[in-house]
Amino acid sequence: MRIIIFGPPGAGKGTQANLISEEYNIPHLSTGEIFRSAIKNETPLGKEVKSILDAGDLVPDEKVVALVEEELKDDKYDDGYILDGFPRTVPQAEAFDEILDKKGKTLDAFLQLEVPEEELIDRILSRGEGRSDDTPEKIKNRLDVYWNETQPVLNHYKQQDVVKEINGVGSIDEIFARIKDTFSN
Repeated sequence: MRIIIFGPPGAGKGTQANLISEEYNIPHLSTGEIFRSAIKNETPLGKEVKSILDAGDLVPDEKVVALVEEELKDDKYDDGYILDGFPRTVPQAEAFDEILDKKGKTLDAFLQLEVPEEELIDRILSRGEGRSDDTPEKIKNRLDVYWNETQPVLNHYKQQDVVKEINGVGSIDEIFARIKDTFSN
């Protein structure tokens, strides 16, 4: 099973991806986690990514694609995975299509978590991760970047007929039950 979980900041992608990973026994690949680890360990990539994220911007496509392609070479991803935080732009999605194509694989599902903007802002402010961009102004910028640059990725995958829209409002368990329902249909 190869799945992309998608939605705006604060939609619950990481939480749901962890549950899917456990339920279906597939690894969870989070570009955000890879970046946060690099930042915490102050690697060259981490320092570069930190300055980009501190400005509320997206990491350049070629850097993200190279990172994901390199990670997917690990044998643990051979039987499937859930991607969280990738692809975020149409060029990343097209590059990912090529990565799958080279391996003779296809995407099984693109899960779109739908959450109203007010709820997103409340969630981000209350989750207390202490990210340097978790201020109302920076959150608004991240959401604007998402709607303008990331949302077109949804249209890319709608053309491939793999999109499953999920109501992302409710308890973690309620949302996860909706996700599981989409796989059983």
